Amino acid sequence: MPKVLVSDKMSPTAVAIFKERGIDVDYLPEAGKDKQKLAEIIGDYDGLAVRSTTKVTEKLLGSAHRLKVIGRAGIGVDNIDMDAATAQGIIVMNTPFGNSITTAEHAISLMMALARQIPAADASTRASKWEKSRFMGVEVTSKVLGLIGCGNIGSIVASRAQGLQMTVIAFDPFLTPERAMELGVEKVELEPLLARADFITLHTPLIDGTRNILSAEAMDKMKRGVRIINCARGGLIDEVALAGALKSGQVAGAALDVYATEPALNNPLFDLPNVICTPHLGASTSEAQENVALQVAEQISAYLNSGEIINALNFPSISAEEAPRLTPFVRLAELLGSFAGQLTETSISGIRIEFEGEVAKMNTRSMSAAALTGLLKPLLGDVNMVSAPAMAKERGISVETVNRDQQGAYENYIRLTVITERQERSVAGTVFSNGRPRIIQIKGTNLEAELSENMLYVTNRDRPGFVGRLGTLLGEEGINIANFNLGRIEAGQGAIVLIGVDEGLSDVQLERVVAIDGVVQAKRLRFPGA
Repeated sequence: MPKVLVSDKMSPTAVAIFKERGIDVDYLPEAGKDKQKLAEIIGDYDGLAVRSTTKVTEKLLGSAHRLKVIGRAGIGVDNIDMDAATAQGIIVMNTPFGNSITTAEHAISLMMALARQIPAADASTRASKWEKSRFMGVEVTSKVLGLIGCGNIGSIVASRAQGLQMTVIAFDPFLTPERAMELGVEKVELEPLLARADFITLHTPLIDGTRNILSAEAMDKMKRGVRIINCARGGLIDEVALAGALKSGQVAGAALDVYATEPALNNPLFDLPNVICTPHLGASTSEAQENVALQVAEQISAYLNSGEIINALNFPSISAEEAPRLTPFVRLAELLGSFAGQLTETSISGIRIEFEGEVAKMNTRSMSAAALTGLLKPLLGDVNMVSAPAMAKERGISVETVNRDQQGAYENYIRLTVITERQERSVAGTVFSNGRPRIIQIKGTNLEAELSENMLYVTNRDRPGFVGRLGTLLGEEGINIANFNLGRIEAGQGAIVLIGVDEGLSDVQLERVVAIDGVVQAKRLRFPGA
């Protein structure tokens, strides 16, 4: 009988679900706080259910010889060493949709509290000061709410704000005009949002492209007297810049549930009177806690009993029978998606995935989910095989799949086409007999390349001497070339260079590449684990 440890506090109903599914379960919430005890007992369990208290480190996993699955009741898995778990073949699952309403409602609550200065007014009144004139608030009715991120949680916030008769504008690279119209929001770029919004609320993951998205420069572009709410991720706001903007009056107030460093202790923002702070309470309602606990119990039970994989973060949804043959093509699909996603800078309206040859007869659903995961992850961060299709749907991205028999030279062939407001861009690949994915075509140009962890992608005008100039520059910069791949349409026209390098280029080095005569576009690409 499979055995599961619940090492954090969870609903008793979750324990009951394990027992109903024939799982032997130990509920030991104190174990998550005791590293030594947890290390001593973890070797007895096939499954581990956690929240945020238990720290699943590489050292702990070294003692987890039986462990097959870790389930996180919630979204974030910062407390789980994903690389170590993957290396040991341990499936890591989360429950990505259980906290959406709760987090959205917390954002709305903070906005209202900020508008009327409720926490400060409460403290003043309890101190018997009765300072009515001090706490002059503002209405939210008819005000402009700017959403940075309009996915699952952002769209719920938009709906609630519209009920308050607010005008909602949204910046989200993946929000299509059709989806914006459906939600009743106006899709805008970031700078117009900063200039127009009376309130700004963030609902985007923390990735390289969104880190400090509200910087000092961004705050200077905001309407004076704006109010900012963040229930998404710490690190989206430059806290030092925010403190300065609050002191100057450029920002009238801020309400924060997340911080760059957590637990947030002695944060300088705490000393400012026009700031409301809560200790990461976005998911802290009884309903949300119940939902995620029940979901994680059901998911772990399904995996241990039947091998079904739901909401896995480090493994696709593939049955045991399919895995040996399908896994290389799932990896290829994800790499093709990642390739396209890293090159896409405008709103995506649709994608088309073509499966040709024997691969068309396999489980194309998992391959499509893998392609979407690779495509969305560069901009959305927290994406997995299960959440990717839902995220694409809520952003109005249409997904078309085409299956057909072999027509060309390759026995198996996958092509991914991304459709944006400006253009269509395709990338195609196959899996060779050694199981390694290969790129075989980019934007209609034939080019055979094995992907590596760090790559440089360059489009250029096909002119004599270009390859030499590029190679010389990389040599001068001390960049070691692992592989060098060329493709062109016709002599003298456009050409593509795809280079594998041992280490990623710095911003300065990339600027030097861009400055080479003949370069049209240059991009760094990363394929971790390639």
